[in-house]
Amino acid sequence: MEDYKTLQQAMKIYKALKIARLLVYEPNLCCSDIGSRLELVAGSTLSHHLKQLTDCGLLNTYKEGTYIYYSLERELIRIYAPFVME
Repeated sequence: MEDYKTLQQAMKIYKALKIARLLVYEPNLCCSDIGSRLELVAGSTLSHHLKQLTDCGLLNTYKEGTYIYYSLERELIRIYAPFVME
């Protein structure tokens, strides 16, 4: 059971890092754009990851119409996860 929990946690981290990595090269994407480029998570799961990354300050957001666009908070990424920027 412990191995399963560890695997689940690793997958969550991997998916969150994939989102961050994408936003290094393509800033200001909305949820549907991120989802279509990654094709690795369901829409609800993607929204959850985006919320977590936003809540901890790693993503900036702005709203345009009905869409929310996401970009990296590059200074925090440089401090806490510089490998994402490579």
